[in-house]
Order: sequence, then C-alpha cells, then structure tokens
Amino acid sequence: MSVNIVVVDDDPGFRRIAKTLLTARGLRVVAESEDGASALAAVREHQPDGLLLDLHLPDQDGVAVARMVREEERPPRIVLTSTEQSFWSLDELRQAGIASFIAKDRLFDADLKAIFGPPV
Repeated sequence: MSVNIVVVDDDPGFRRIAKTLLTARGLRVVAESEDGASALAAVREHQPDGLLLDLHLPDQDGVAVARMVREEERPPRIVLTSTEQSFWSLDELRQAGIASFIAKDRLFDADLKAIFGPPV
C-alpha cells in the first residue's frame, strides 16, 4: 500500500527536491501546491496520508494552514518544514495538528518513510 503525500512550498525547486526524496523512499507525491489555498484544495481532492508543509507561504503561514487541514474529515499527518527553526513550541505545533518539524537542510537525512508511514 502506497503512502500518498502532498508537498506544499512556494519554491518550485524545493518541491522538486522534496518529491525526489519522498519518491526515493517509497512514498508517492500525489500533488504539489505553492500556497495555503491550493494546499487545502489538494488535501480535499486527494485525501493524502501526509502533508509536507512549508512554514512560510505567500498567502498564510504553514501553522494556519495546518489548523485548517486538521478540521478536515480525514486529516493527513502534517510535517512542517522551513529553512529556520520554528518559533512555535512543540505543544503549539501539536495543537495545530502538526506531527513534526524538519528543517529543510535536514530533509535529506530524515527517515521520511517512518515519519509519513503508518504507525506500527
């Protein structure tokens, strides 16, 4: 069974890198979005298992998007990413529905399959 992911970032280069890394680890990228509005639409359309979500988007921040996504009938596992460390506490991120945070420069080393995969 494949794990379906939506990648949300306003940088097309980063989306391409993320898609390559996720695919190489056996995950399936079903959609890419460049802002919060299209991310919410992609979640509704594709009902992914996971959402790789940038903190800084052109229309709103990733935490605000996560709060909207968690209200969906079947919310995906949300992983927040950024070039800078999040200034929100882990508790605030969890309340927004975010499962974890990965710095963009650590994405290559992250165990993406375990992060997005089904719980064991």
